[in-house]
Amino acid sequence: MPKPAKAEPVPVAQSGAHPLMVRVWDPLVRLFHWSLVLSFVIAWFSPVSSAALHHWAGYAAAGLVGLRVVWGVAGTPHARFSDFVKSPRIVLGYLVDMVKGRESRHIGHNPAGGAMVLALMAGMVTASVSGYMMTTDRYFGVSWVETFHRISVHVLLFLVVAHLAGVAFASLRHRENLVRAMITGLKRAPTSR
Repeated sequence: MPKPAKAEPVPVAQSGAHPLMVRVWDPLVRLFHWSLVLSFVIAWFSPVSSAALHHWAGYAAAGLVGLRVVWGVAGTPHARFSDFVKSPRIVLGYLVDMVKGRESRHIGHNPAGGAMVLALMAGMVTASVSGYMMTTDRYFGVSWVETFHRISVHVLLFLVVAHLAGVAFASLRHRENLVRAMITGLKRAPTSR
């Protein structure tokens, strides 16, 4: 397998006033991210009268996560799980560093962000599968399945809120618009010390 290419700095403007940027998030990662956001919003806000819309949003979310798992193994360098999935010890150490105000900036996902990616994907699949179960003959109207789906959706909502808070925190702390980075695919190049 060929060695992954390093992120190449690209100038953002002709003048020297702007820092160099690096390509981090490839188009598939960005399309996955925003499509998953859209499917979650549609599923969350679809009225009871639009059950089919709600169901299809859940199916789309599960399919998107499946595609992301494949891309997490075979994708571009920063899309790969090997780039951002860290051990619980490293994630905990990063969180402690955050509390102390000394966490390092990462070009791709930081260890806490990588853990959140996995949690959000697992939460989305859990909500989608439990929702699908409710549509089957075997589990239709079964109270524990309905309760499990409701709880999984609320846990997923909690994770989404925590994710948004983490993005806002990291954006402020490192003076970097992470939402824009997930739209453009570009982040500020690392500075040498």
